[in-house]
Amino acid sequence: MKPRVMSLVLFTSMVGLLIAPEKVSFTVSIISLFAVALGAGAAGALNMWYESDLDALMTRTCLRPIPTGRVQKNQALWFGIILSIISISLLYFTANLVSSILLAVTIGFYFFIYTIWLKRRTPQNIVIGGAAGALPPMIGWAIATNSISAESIILFLIIFIWTPSHFWALSLYKSSDYKKAKIPMLPITSGIQTTKLNILIYSLLMAPVVALPYFFNFGGLFYLTLSSLMTSYYVYLCATLFKEKNNKNSNIIARKIFIYSIFYLFFIFVLILADNIIQY
Repeated sequence: MKPRVMSLVLFTSMVGLLIAPEKVSFTVSIISLFAVALGAGAAGALNMWYESDLDALMTRTCLRPIPTGRVQKNQALWFGIILSIISISLLYFTANLVSSILLAVTIGFYFFIYTIWLKRRTPQNIVIGGAAGALPPMIGWAIATNSISAESIILFLIIFIWTPSHFWALSLYKSSDYKKAKIPMLPITSGIQTTKLNILIYSLLMAPVVALPYFFNFGGLFYLTLSSLMTSYYVYLCATLFKEKNNKNSNIIARKIFIYSIFYLFFIFVLILADNIIQY
């Protein structure tokens, strides 16, 4: 069920729920977020069912349950299908139609569009497929409001623009894994320097996108100041990577970017939540 991935999905969804203008009861909130967690786990299980052949080839994924024989492929498939049905139904009956549709779209997009269609075909798999990972805060917002708004779309955009630099940094220092598995990640198809340039470009795009909550009045000066400082350091790391010519040093910096990017996204959403608590 990829619990580490699920934890970030659950947290961003919770932020969307908590900053929404409409409030729901504690019980509804807990059950709804549990449904989102189940949905994220279902998507992870279906992904690992379909990609078990690739997982077995890569050092990063070879110890997952299917390659090691702890779970059979058909078990993972049925587990993912059943969890998908339960999670979507639970969210519909606990919260509302819009949030359940968004959860269904998230699971479907991650599995059918990203896993089956894009991942083995194009180096833009991360860019387009990133939409699935960016939807959870919209689900959280919809749980409270039964709607989609400019605010929830901005939360979506923050994760969507963040995703390419995050995963391309990983693909740089794990390029041998992706090459072995014949996955067309950007370093394999376009080269290291092109990948570094794209990482830098997407880090620069984060600056205006991360500032949007301030201009749409759900992030104050406190949020804008700290998020800008964090983004500046993110851009600095990516610029350092772009200028580095030594491959060994590049891999070290790329790994640093990957790790920092996780904490970066987490704290951006922490700041949005904190600023809303301070204001209201």
